[in-house]
Amino acid sequence: MDSRRIPKPTIKRLAVYHRCLENLVISGVPNVSSKDLAERLGIKASQVRKDLSYFGEFGKRGVGYGTELLLDSISEILGIRKKWNTCIVGMGNLGMALANYPGLSSSGFITRALFDNNPNKIGIPMPNDLVIESTSLLKDIVRERNIEIGVITVPANAAQSTAELLIEARIKGIVNFAPVRLSLPPEVRNEEIDISVSFRSLAFNMTFGSSKRGRIR
Repeated sequence: MDSRRIPKPTIKRLAVYHRCLENLVISGVPNVSSKDLAERLGIKASQVRKDLSYFGEFGKRGVGYGTELLLDSISEILGIRKKWNTCIVGMGNLGMALANYPGLSSSGFITRALFDNNPNKIGIPMPNDLVIESTSLLKDIVRERNIEIGVITVPANAAQSTAELLIEARIKGIVNFAPVRLSLPPEVRNEEIDISVSFRSLAFNMTFGSSKRGRIR
């Protein structure tokens, strides 16, 4: 299956379905319908069915989905069963926050290295027996520790050169938090995360929603 043919919003919703299903399994719910999932997540049941249809047939008419079976299937699709070795480049506030966030490792993304080019930060001890290491060592360390995913948390003007360094180290995927679009070869998968865009989108929806309610009155 070519993941490039799957819409990005579908992949993101799969992650949300996964989290919801985990909670249902913990609660002892044996079966769940697309309607149940949709109502819990505030979307349409047809959207749930469409998202799942990209990956095959799930569930039975009138019965729904076996909760544990669907959770296992989505875990397999998302690659959650595998442990992914990751590194973080740029140990500013965001990089530090990610390095201290336990949710990454519990989701299978294991931080194996932390990099920065500030001499005052190199050598600082971090969680999980890591220390901040010099970016000049990145290529060798990435290869030695079999790191597959690089997380970029550097300023925008350093993001492209950081990405190129990761590519030279034969990284397979990049999560980019810098507010700039990267130029990458097609074989390197990329996820752009611009936090400010999310805030702007929220502000727009709040403003639009408020004005719409005003017109209704």
